[in-house]
Amino acid sequence: MGYAIANEIANREGHVILISGPVFLRVSHPNIRRINVTSADEMYRQAVEHFPLVDGAVMAAAVADYRPATRLESKMKRNDERLNIELVANPDIAAKLGALKSKRQIMAGFALETNDEEQNAYSKLKKKNFDFIVLNSLNDQGAGFQTDTNKITIIDSQNKKTLFQLKTKQEVAKDIVDYLISMARW
Repeated sequence: MGYAIANEIANREGHVILISGPVFLRVSHPNIRRINVTSADEMYRQAVEHFPLVDGAVMAAAVADYRPATRLESKMKRNDERLNIELVANPDIAAKLGALKSKRQIMAGFALETNDEEQNAYSKLKKKNFDFIVLNSLNDQGAGFQTDTNKITIIDSQNKKTLFQLKTKQEVAKDIVDYLISMARW
């Protein structure tokens, strides 16, 4: 979804800084500058560094909430013992950018929910200081991950809900960018 949104913004003459984890997707639009990262810490550092330079952010990456506390430098060999992995929290990129956000900037987030969907999405919107949040539901056929289609609901900071039908991700990206532009403060 993030790549589709980046392309849609670039196609509308916007300039995009796309901070991306390892994926097979490519960018070819000259208005997109891609920054590759391999960890949540790297994404956090790049996002905090570049956020003051932009008019807004679309937080589409599904960054893991936790990571192993210890990183091994070499392969761990299998043995017959039980293995426990201690986890530590990754930095909350969206919350940090929400705290840094200026009055002119717009932030959009994503929420993938399976229960109490609208309530949980609205709570996340408030907690992260988003202007609007894109709610994805795993309960909808053809929506979510590993599909070329999506069905979303956009909820804004005034708790206004806009429901969209199942569409291609490119069409969904157009809807999200239209919503983003409608809220522009620049």
